[in-house]
Amino acid sequence: MYRFGILPVPGFALMSHAATTEPLRAANLLAGRVLYDVVHVAPTRDAVQSSGAASVTPGACFADELSLDYLFVIAGGDPAGYPDRAVTPWLSRQARGGVVMGGVSGGPIMLARAGLMRDRRMTVHWEYAAALAEVSPELRLERTLFVMDRDRITCAGGTAPMDMMHALIVSHHGQDFARAVSDWFMHTEIRPPTGPQRASLVERVGTRVPAILDAVEAMESNIADPLPLPQLARIAGLSPRQLNRVFRQHLGETPQARYRRVRLERARNLLRNSALSLTEVALATGFASSSHFSRAYREEFGDPPSRYRSS
Repeated sequence: MYRFGILPVPGFALMSHAATTEPLRAANLLAGRVLYDVVHVAPTRDAVQSSGAASVTPGACFADELSLDYLFVIAGGDPAGYPDRAVTPWLSRQARGGVVMGGVSGGPIMLARAGLMRDRRMTVHWEYAAALAEVSPELRLERTLFVMDRDRITCAGGTAPMDMMHALIVSHHGQDFARAVSDWFMHTEIRPPTGPQRASLVERVGTRVPAILDAVEAMESNIADPLPLPQLARIAGLSPRQLNRVFRQHLGETPQARYRRVRLERARNLLRNSALSLTEVALATGFASSSHFSRAYREEFGDPPSRYRSS
């Protein structure tokens, strides 16, 4: 029997929680015995509110002796802003005690804040990835569904924990039993850990034109130091005039307009998921100054970035 601790952080997503815990419940049901003992733990025994209407009442608190094999932190909302006076030292104690530490959705951010992801590969929900990479560039961050690196397991959240738990159950009880658990949830297409977190570039851009896809991929990979139009055109294998024409024909906008929107979307993500100042966000997204950034942001979204952050 393995004992799993689940630490739900206020604002956690119910989807991430269910996709992490339900496979363990189904494994017990299908086995006819307790393979996985699951306990919810929090700083106190007060109910922890999710991002929706439901809440979870912990069965244990930090002061209890738990003897865990695994501990998964499930976080959403603003994990970087969660007060960690009690959480960080408790997580560190669990890790020193040999517990396999896991993070789901925004949970990996809390593991990283506790210094538990040094020299470990990791992933996090794509919404938090840009902010985490900006404030902690030393982390070995991957844009995949989940990562298992020795005694650390990180997962992007959403439905990805279903795939992560399948891999864990395979390691404990074999492929046939893990498949039975996944089939219980009609989870018939098991994704590999290296699967993408987001829809493909083709789906997001809305075209299959190779030149456009090459250019947009280059835009998304060069946010802080935007590439000039001639360089984008060389990457796309066209002249600047041809690239302009192709963008207008298929997307109804110029490459420069698309590039600016890509950078502003990244800036909005940083405003939402990091504590970077407006000037730092401006520089991280390729704007020469905070005033230039604020004007562009207002033109794109209607409100200044300061109002978006305060809301």
